[in-house]
Amino acid sequence: MTRIERPLVRGVNKVTGAALGPYQTAVVRIGSAATWLFFLLREFPHRHEMYGPDGPWGWDMARQLISGNHAFTVLMWSDGRLWFEVVYALAMLSSALLMLGWRTRTMSVLFMIGVLSLQNRSIFIGDGGDNVIHLMATYLVLTRCGQVWSLDARRAARARAEAGRAVGQEVDQAVGQAADRGVDRVGPVLWWVLGLALSVVTFMGELSGGWLLIFWGLWLAHGLWGAVGRRAPHGELRKLLDVIANVVHNAGLLLIMVEACLIYATAGWYKIQGSRWQDGTAVYYPLNLDYFSPWPALSDLLSSNGVMLMLVTYGTVAVQVAFPFTLINRRVKNVLLAAMIFEHAVIAVVLGLPFFSLAMIAADAVFLPTSFLLRLGGWAARARGAVVSRVPRSRPTLARLTRVGPLPRTPRTRSGAGKPPSTRA
Repeated sequence: MTRIERPLVRGVNKVTGAALGPYQTAVVRIGSAATWLFFLLREFPHRHEMYGPDGPWGWDMARQLISGNHAFTVLMWSDGRLWFEVVYALAMLSSALLMLGWRTRTMSVLFMIGVLSLQNRSIFIGDGGDNVIHLMATYLVLTRCGQVWSLDARRAARARAEAGRAVGQEVDQAVGQAADRGVDRVGPVLWWVLGLALSVVTFMGELSGGWLLIFWGLWLAHGLWGAVGRRAPHGELRKLLDVIANVVHNAGLLLIMVEACLIYATAGWYKIQGSRWQDGTAVYYPLNLDYFSPWPALSDLLSSNGVMLMLVTYGTVAVQVAFPFTLINRRVKNVLLAAMIFEHAVIAVVLGLPFFSLAMIAADAVFLPTSFLLRLGGWAARARGAVVSRVPRSRPTLARLTRVGPLPRTPRTRSGAGKPPSTRA
């Protein structure tokens, strides 16, 4: 093997052998789903005006627009109020379940459907944060984002523990028995229900072209994965599917990273072309707009310092333009990443754009070091343990003890005749 072939072989083995960045994709999953869920909850009283039948962008106007740009939205299947309420509720439910990591393969698809349906219904409502959620929802379908920090990971760990405790059984049989117990029966039922719904929608002619192939392809792929996992979890076909899933996951992870770099690069280079960014006064104007001033006193304090405004203006452009080039140096990348996350946190507070900032922070999380994420997970686990330990637990009562079963009997012996050891002479 030559010197050129060795790095190529190592790269192929790395891409096909494991799903890279499991903690990074988990953070992107949690952050994107939480951002969209909180946004839907906040706008719940105004949902009819934003995406529903009471909005200024009527159903007929949206239908004309979508017939031209071929965007996907299930809200165009019916103009009824009940259908809109069902779609909005399912969008919130899929976001919550994806955030928790319950059936992430299925929930990622339903999450994407909810995001595309609501955003494409009224494309003139939203900001840059909505565009980021739009992209992340599409890319998360390709990733194995539930390997860690999810209910799926907890269920898989329990199945492996049960398989390890099995004595005198084959591993395949033990894993199969663990998969057949309890909540794991929900997977096939959910798959059949969604397949029936997809069949009805296809028969009605609501899906066509590329979207028809995408959804049926995802349904068949998920069914094949589940069937092989239950029947032969360590067979050759499962290993082949694992390799394919790793390649698709790593491609999706690369898309998320490239997209984040493109967002900052294009934003930075467009800012350079603006005269307000060139003279260092661009930040002054949004601070003096009522729409972007939830804290007028704080905005006045920041806008009154000319030197600070100039530094923030030039610093924003420099960080956004330089960030894609700093990926080759881990230390510099981490410094600029911390600066951008801090900048988005400031934007959330000062300019009153919390969901835009949360969406950008969720996308930036794909570049966070694994060691930091593990430390962050340890802090969260300790905090949860401290909260749980403070919750008062009820003492076991006699009724609970009798429900568990009878007390163990003392074995009879010749010397004691079944008496307790303390009464024996």
